[in-house]
Amino acid sequence: MKITMKEVAQHAGVGVGTVSRVLNNGSVKDSTRKRVEAAIKELNYQPDFYARGLKTNKTNTVALILPSVWHPFFSEFAFHVENRLEVNHYKLYLCNSSGNSEKEKEYIQMVTQNKVDGIIGITYSDIDDYVSSNLPFVSIDRYFTEDVTYVTADNSAGGRLAVNELSKRGCQNLAYIGGYQETPNETKSRRKYFEIECNQQQIEYQVLDMLEPLLDSWATIEAFLMENDTIDGIFTINDPMAIEVCKILKKLGKRVPEDVQVIGFDGQRISEGEGYLVSTIVQPIEKMAHSAVDLLIAVIEGKEVEKRTVLPISFGEGGTTKKL
Repeated sequence: MKITMKEVAQHAGVGVGTVSRVLNNGSVKDSTRKRVEAAIKELNYQPDFYARGLKTNKTNTVALILPSVWHPFFSEFAFHVENRLEVNHYKLYLCNSSGNSEKEKEYIQMVTQNKVDGIIGITYSDIDDYVSSNLPFVSIDRYFTEDVTYVTADNSAGGRLAVNELSKRGCQNLAYIGGYQETPNETKSRRKYFEIECNQQQIEYQVLDMLEPLLDSWATIEAFLMENDTIDGIFTINDPMAIEVCKILKKLGKRVPEDVQVIGFDGQRISEGEGYLVSTIVQPIEKMAHSAVDLLIAVIEGKEVEKRTVLPISFGEGGTTKKL
């Protein structure tokens, strides 16, 4: 026979309302929370979130829109989002949009149809007209016309840090290589502040910034590097681009990091605890995920939140730069 919330309350010596607050991560004394959680575990109580959702007009489900689960940054971000949601008694609805704006619009409509309570989105598509300030939506990196809450790493500091790390390792002729989207987003600051820092330090630099989607980036990058043969330090928009650049340099007979040093952006690793795939500007992925979840839940609950959250970056040594 299925255990009821009332039986859990009786076992813990509290009221039904207290059990409900514990299940919904409400305000409860620590000692009381521990008693209730112990009773839930001992009785093997399984909350009926679906039935509760019908009563409260909540599903305790959040949709996460990603451009692609193949990108290591996105998959690691999803991992941390799901963990944080679980702590708050929410389930994750993973939406792999492949950059398709129509799919993303359908996912956003799930909120208005009460299929999910809110959305965390990493999107570069043209969906500005569908995202409003009264929608429970938290964006990563991207900002919209309306005042939508978003979380980002400090991309400006990342661009500056890349220049400084390359410079103090002896690089004198730098380059930025990346791709960009037409939509407004914080990642564009990586190039912008790379250039600002180079100009302030009077360091020579070249720029290759390609409009996405990138159809033949290999050939374009190869031609760029052949034309600018004196480049000895490269900063790329992300780690996958840095890996591609390293392969092209090898094809051109250049050694990394002896001849050319390369720094990416993201902090990608094969698995937790492993070293970085390339030297990189590390985004605090776990903190970004946790901040996004906490902000979204606050928005769902009708609370006022900061519209822009910027988290610090750091440098990670990955073998594509010289050791100091």
